Amino acid sequence: MTRYAIGVEYDGGGFQGWQRLTPHGTPDGLTVQSALEQALSTVAAAPVETICAGRTDAGVHAQGQVVHFDSAARRDQRSWMLGATSHLPPSVSVHWCQPMPDDFHARFSARARRYRYAILNRAIRPALFRQYLGWERMPLDAAAMHRAAQALLGENDFSAFRTVHCQSPHAWRELQSISVRRDGEQVAIDVQANAFLHHMVRNIVGSLLMVGRGERPESWIAELLAGRDRTLAGPTAPPDGLIFVSPLYPAHWGLPAQVTLPEEV
Repeated sequence: MTRYAIGVEYDGGGFQGWQRLTPHGTPDGLTVQSALEQALSTVAAAPVETICAGRTDAGVHAQGQVVHFDSAARRDQRSWMLGATSHLPPSVSVHWCQPMPDDFHARFSARARRYRYAILNRAIRPALFRQYLGWERMPLDAAAMHRAAQALLGENDFSAFRTVHCQSPHAWRELQSISVRRDGEQVAIDVQANAFLHHMVRNIVGSLLMVGRGERPESWIAELLAGRDRTLAGPTAPPDGLIFVSPLYPAHWGLPAQVTLPEEV
């Protein structure tokens, strides 16, 4: 039995999220996990079960999701990668594959996770690339949003930014970096943390949008964090603009650079 890690890219628009909705081995046709397990099982000619670095919600996309699975099938890395992709819908592809030690775990070995939320900020809604963009018709002050967001840095209780359906036993997370920047008509919010709560990024974005529109002062984000009351924060931003960029792992795992933490100097 060999453990493999694979890098998966997907458009989440046609799926009800990552997590399988039916028991293992019973295809649901609606989730990324089910589609991927069907494809890998076909390549292996035996059932394959997967574990991912970070589960995504319905409509959320992934650029560098990392998944591990175990299989006794004798297949080389190219066969896993190309074979799985050939059996996946066009909205999902496997970009790399490599064998891993038995103690590697896609979720628990990760030390950080990165998300990006992209917003088209103009009066007219998007036509092109609309499935990958949030839309805000009112002018946004990206600099004010960036300054306000810095209050979230560090290890904090993020109860104000978690959904009531979140199943995590506690709301403490370490937010390692957050930036808001404008590039023409687009505003990008990049967030990195050790882990995220259910809807945490989208709830942060929803509150930052209120600051960007001038409806709340920059200090409001710090007040929300301290108050720990979800009902006082902004609405949950739509899933369309959210991309799970990648998890990040210590260098000793030998994974591709895009999912590896930079070496400390």
